[in-house]
Amino acid sequence: MTCARRVFRCFRCLERAADRITGAAGPWFVCLAISLLSIGILSFFIVIQPTLPFSWLTTPFCILIALNMVGHYYHVCIVPPGFVGDTTSPVHGGGFLWAAPPPHGDSHLNIVYARMSRCQKCHDTRPERAHHCRICNRCVLKFDHHCPVRINQCVGLYNERHFVLFMAYLVLATSTFIIFGFPHVLIAFELTFAAWTHSFPPFLFITTYILSLVLSLAVAVMLAWHMWGVARGETAVEAQDHEVYAKWAKERGETFINSYDLGTRRNLTLFFNVGEGRYPLYTLFLPLRLEPYTNGYAWAHREGFNRHRGVREGEELTDGDDDEDDGGNTGGDSRNR
Repeated sequence: MTCARRVFRCFRCLERAADRITGAAGPWFVCLAISLLSIGILSFFIVIQPTLPFSWLTTPFCILIALNMVGHYYHVCIVPPGFVGDTTSPVHGGGFLWAAPPPHGDSHLNIVYARMSRCQKCHDTRPERAHHCRICNRCVLKFDHHCPVRINQCVGLYNERHFVLFMAYLVLATSTFIIFGFPHVLIAFELTFAAWTHSFPPFLFITTYILSLVLSLAVAVMLAWHMWGVARGETAVEAQDHEVYAKWAKERGETFINSYDLGTRRNLTLFFNVGEGRYPLYTLFLPLRLEPYTNGYAWAHREGFNRHRGVREGEELTDGDDDEDDGGNTGGDSRNR
């Protein structure tokens, strides 16, 4: 065995160990996230909200932001991402947490039934856009990534909308905290002549403010990156694959075209499932559950397309096999998720 293969296997073992550790610690990360969100909301409504101008107008907006942040976090943690072969995948239900189903869909979409393939790891028969999660050890419909730190599960077809909206409202909430909490931070640091008169501990408020500042910047970058992918009609996994496809197509003098990319506006309306013939726009401002536009076994493609252009049969990238040393397999390059 060559030195390169030994190094490869060593890193593979480390990677698997990290997967097991993050998978086991996932529930603790979620508990930590819930605690931090609770402290942040309490500190805002105890210290900042009473001093806001036009409280009759600003208070309802602040409550709405907090409800959306908490509601979408609850949904993204509770709603399964959509596992291949899972008969308990989310379907439209009743209750106040569900938005009323739209009367009809968009009849102008070019809906194409998904091509099926067999996973090399779990051996499930899965549709296109589904990928294997090595932490869950299952194939996920429209797999984007596994998030052990914040939600302790995969981001996929049925909870990706909640994941993006949670990040959006988290950025909005932390930005509001930073802007309107700045005068109170000066008081907490005793940099002004005003006295700290709130029941909330000043040290804890300062810590919350610093954490909000860090989260606002970090999550804003993540949100922008995810929205860029949504606008291009691709997931995080597909973005990596499409770079490879584009390179291969260019070497042949061809141009790669993502058949899922219907244009920025249509991509956004399909992702959030709002607009004409779909859910109303107000569902973007309420923490309600919605069905995606598809069940994961049929996808909207560009007009005149039923697959990507510039990718030939057998070149589709797969999840590969963790046990392979050289990463190669028939039918294209091996890819590990």
